[in-house]
Amino acid sequence: MDRAWRSGTETVRAGDAAFGGAVADQVLADGAFADLAREQAATDAVLGGYSDLGTRVGRDGIAVREMWVHRIEEYARHCGHADLLRECIDGRVGQ
Repeated sequence: MDRAWRSGTETVRAGDAAFGGAVADQVLADGAFADLAREQAATDAVLGGYSDLGTRVGRDGIAVREMWVHRIEEYARHCGHADLLRECIDGRVGQ
């Protein structure tokens, strides 16, 4: 998501929402977290360079403020998805 917004496009690749190929491999998980941290840091650096949150950027002219809010929304949504997966694993609901 961060890379797509930095480039001015939001793309979804086929299979992005599929969990069929998920495996419990710590090396893959560590690599995914490293990739996420790198992408987040790159986006933080770009957005942090704008002192005026009303500045419009990209070919769609999205305000920097909108990009920050969208990131919060996206990460909140993904945390909700992760919680649903956790519920499927441990059976605890409403936590």
